[in-house]
Amino acid sequence: MKRFENKTVLVTGAASGIGRAAAQRFADEGANVVVVDLDRAALEEASDELRQDRTLIQPGDTSNREAAEAAVAAAIERFGRLDVLISNAGIASKGDITQTSEEDFAHVLAVNVTGYFHMAKAAMPHLVKSRGSIVMTSSVSGLGGDWNMFAYNTSKGAVTNMVRALALDAGKDGVRVNAVNPSFTDTGMTTDMQADPDLVAKFGERMPLGPMAQPEDIAAVMAFLASDDARFITGVNLPVDGGLMASNGQPAQ
Repeated sequence: MKRFENKTVLVTGAASGIGRAAAQRFADEGANVVVVDLDRAALEEASDELRQDRTLIQPGDTSNREAAEAAVAAAIERFGRLDVLISNAGIASKGDITQTSEEDFAHVLAVNVTGYFHMAKAAMPHLVKSRGSIVMTSSVSGLGGDWNMFAYNTSKGAVTNMVRALALDAGKDGVRVNAVNPSFTDTGMTTDMQADPDLVAKFGERMPLGPMAQPEDIAAVMAFLASDDARFITGVNLPVDGGLMASNGQPAQ
């Protein structure tokens, strides 16, 4: 499929994991791709897999307003348009509220929520022109709670409702806003979880298709939501979770 030929897609958190897979997927479908990440070295390494004439590397911390605005401006300067924003940059923090410092809480929200706000605000005028699309990375942790993940759950819950509110406001201008909500996925963020076979087995018990997604599984759904195939879908938080949320929580028998 070449659903994104002559279109420009900006992907944050593109140096690794889901963001890296998303950049590759959109590039494979013909897009100009702007890859954004705080880690310049990893971003440059990841971009080696992409066509250089259709790729722009833009290092930056999207929790900073100036960096977010610079990323969008660079996309417009290089490619002349912006059609899709993939807001994916994110961090996690373990601990309940008694173990979560004010600094850790603020940092998680700055990256996972405020960064998404900065990117959407900077991109919106250009997406209105192209009647484009935003896809955000939320989480199943934004649809229900986890034990011992207070700050992360708070941030992803905010993203889940940010998508709904923004979809309502942007629809009049033809801009669609959706989110993917992954569960356990094979990324650097879950390396410690993957090293625990008992925990992996528990996920396997809850996920009919599990126990773990690959980043490409999430990227494929992002591409669908951003494409004209989903032209009448907005305000949706789509679980890409191997069936985890089909369960009511009771154990398998």
